Amino acid sequence: MRAHDFEALVRDALSGLPAAFLDRLENVDVLVEEWPSSDQLNGAGLDEDDLLYGLYEGVPLTEREGYNLALPDRIIIFQGPIEEDCATAEEVVEQVCETVVHEVAHYFGISDAQLEEWGVA
Repeated sequence: MRAHDFEALVRDALSGLPAAFLDRLENVDVLVEEWPSSDQLNGAGLDEDDLLYGLYEGVPLTEREGYNLALPDRIIIFQGPIEEDCATAEEVVEQVCETVVHEVAHYFGISDAQLEEWGVA
């Protein structure tokens, strides 16, 4: 899939979030990158051959104090791993939506354990 088309999927997934969440997304950039770097994989506790669909880099809202003049947090969606792991275009769309929700949840301070408990991870 062309990068432009994949980026459109990410934009659609973001715009599909409830307004209550969208209205609170501040000082966060949402980016698409082809593949995670070695540092990003290591930081997530993964090996070089593991797939990482998305990553939240920043300080979750629940942990912010004196967060003035800070660089934007980053939500990164990785195109390569998603496309490699999905067999159809429909699976890509579904995985992009799930990954966006997952990473936005981290922005709001929701952990992987909480997401798994809720059946979202």
